[in-house]
Amino acid sequence: MLMTTSKPPIDDRDGLSESEAAALFRLMTFLSPAFPVGAFSYSSGIEWAVEAGDIVDASSLRDWLSSMLSDGSGFCDGVFLAQAHRAASSGDDGALRDIAELAAAFVPSRERQLETSSQGRAFIEIARAAWNCDGLEQMIAAGEVLVYPVAVGLVSAAHKIPLASTLHAFLHALTSNWISAGSRLVPLGQTDSQRVLARLEPVVAATARRALDASLDDLGSANFRADLASLRHETQYTRLFRS
Repeated sequence: MLMTTSKPPIDDRDGLSESEAAALFRLMTFLSPAFPVGAFSYSSGIEWAVEAGDIVDASSLRDWLSSMLSDGSGFCDGVFLAQAHRAASSGDDGALRDIAELAAAFVPSRERQLETSSQGRAFIEIARAAWNCDGLEQMIAAGEVLVYPVAVGLVSAAHKIPLASTLHAFLHALTSNWISAGSRLVPLGQTDSQRVLARLEPVVAATARRALDASLDDLGSANFRADLASLRHETQYTRLFRS
């Protein structure tokens, strides 16, 4: 007689451990649209791209954002976040300082510098005031100039939030904010906006995997049109956004 065994059904009634629940709660809070870093004020050059006719509908917005994620600031910010998280987690203040300085110098335009430094500063100030924890002040002091992805990497490391989850959530939040800007500028309806986000899901996942495996030597952008957009936005006559 043949005997078969089967795995018992997964019992999820125990839920997350206390530390896992705390990490998830903080991750969702830090990268929620409600976290007051002022992300809604910036379009990362999308406003100029709409005026120039590069973005005219959901399809062209998706293509533009896919390039920004894979070949532009999305990937680069992901690398800086990952490297900052690892340096902060290991207590390597020298490496964290170097990463922070490089990330600040890597921004291609004045408005993008304003965007990432303002959000980074706001993120750190709010985390320090409402979500302080052991070691956070030392990490902040080591980083000195903290642009947004470095700030997120540093704070998430201080709160013991896993790097992979942080990176995926960061790129999702970044993409969602870009889509929000595009939906107001094109404009797009809510359903089309969600379709764009759904179709960018594999791009976000692939970019996160690349950023996790990358070193600082792998940094680079081939998204020249988006860099031009952020430069030309500075002199755009009518503007809703700060970048």
